[in-house]
Amino acid sequence: MSFTPGDPGFEARVRASFSRQSIMTTLGATLTRIEPGMIEIALPFAEHILQQHGFVHAGVVATIADSAAGYAGLTLMPPGAGVLTAEFKINLLAPAQGDRLVAQGRVIKSGRSLTIAEADVFAETDGLTEKGPTRKHAARLTATLMSMRDRQGVAD
Repeated sequence: MSFTPGDPGFEARVRASFSRQSIMTTLGATLTRIEPGMIEIALPFAEHILQQHGFVHAGVVATIADSAAGYAGLTLMPPGAGVLTAEFKINLLAPAQGDRLVAQGRVIKSGRSLTIAEADVFAETDGLTEKGPTRKHAARLTATLMSMRDRQGVAD
């Protein structure tokens, strides 16, 4: 699907907003791809984000998926608009383990007030294969996002 951004400066705007999300810094997540209606976030495996069985905690998986979906939505919103998640559902498909997690968020439908987005989270493990790292689909999130305009303290 092809989308036209609502703000020609969407990439810089997304980067600036992402840098203000202290949870992403705490987790060690980084933006690796920004396109109109699409975002990718990478999170390296680290001891401080694990649950008791050694898998990345479901809350962490949901956090990067939510941010990937939300920022995908923000890429299409006009200048000055902020994005807030109104609702999401996540399916955990496989244990999140490997060298890194990659969350790919994409807009399904962009509206003036509400945007529908999805995010898939993949667990990647580096290896010596012809195709590069092995990848396991770990989660899928579906989100309803609200475009917030003219709200003090909620922009970008």
